[in-house]
Amino acid sequence: MLGAIVGDIVGSVYEWNNIKTKDFPLFRNDCFFTDDTVMTCAVAEAIMNGGQKDDFIDAMKKYGRMYPDADYGARFNAWLNSDNREPYNSFGNGSAMRVSPCAWTMDCGFCARTGMWPSSREFASLSAEVTHNHPEGIKGAMATADAIFLCRYYFGGYCGDYEQPINDNPTECKRRIKDYIEQEYGYNLSQTLDEIRPTYRFNETCKDTVPQAIIAFLESRDFEDAIRNAISLGGDSDTLAAITGSIAEAAYGIPDWIKEQAYSYLDNPLKEVIERWEFYIAGK
Repeated sequence: MLGAIVGDIVGSVYEWNNIKTKDFPLFRNDCFFTDDTVMTCAVAEAIMNGGQKDDFIDAMKKYGRMYPDADYGARFNAWLNSDNREPYNSFGNGSAMRVSPCAWTMDCGFCARTGMWPSSREFASLSAEVTHNHPEGIKGAMATADAIFLCRYYFGGYCGDYEQPINDNPTECKRRIKDYIEQEYGYNLSQTLDEIRPTYRFNETCKDTVPQAIIAFLESRDFEDAIRNAISLGGDSDTLAAITGSIAEAAYGIPDWIKEQAYSYLDNPLKEVIERWEFYIAGK
């Protein structure tokens, strides 16, 4: 989930000041974490607390109120600060920006042995449905989580019986991920970044954020390059980069120096969630 947090922090200064280039300082002194980071940590805590519907609602409201100035969308902010526990049919990209912890609960080994998706895949839809219960909101979260899991699977060298691992062929890993997401979710992932960039504008919907974020990963060489690709598109820069970063982390890992820089922008409560999460995942 740290990949999403890195993307959020790097993109924070470009959300309202878009740039259309990959040539920029990765971290600036005025970078900061936003709602993408806060809600990613909330989803992680919800899973650690049991992963039921009420766990997601409780964690989101808890962390949302702890960080009231994290730049939430208007409808989500109203939900956070009310007693309402029902979803409000959102199809915004918030469901995809926060979903990454769900994909790390899924057992690659189980999938390799059985050819089936792990049952914990349902966390992704549940994490969305508590607020973003519109089909496009759920779809964006599921597509992001599936992309993360498939990166863990293929780049991690997993394969089924009578198959060969393809982790030494990143091009083939990405082709399979692209084909699956297009077939399963109907997203067009055939555009290039150069085709998207000139006309891409700020958009907070899943359908106009998630495909672009996945393409930014597909065209990348490494983790940093993926983040730069996402930022260079413009648009909702922090969320776009958070989604791309969450996928890229699963494929490439994150360089230590980038981890250290990202941590320097976080306060102790958020660092503590990440530390507990890493311990939780290591034990699975």
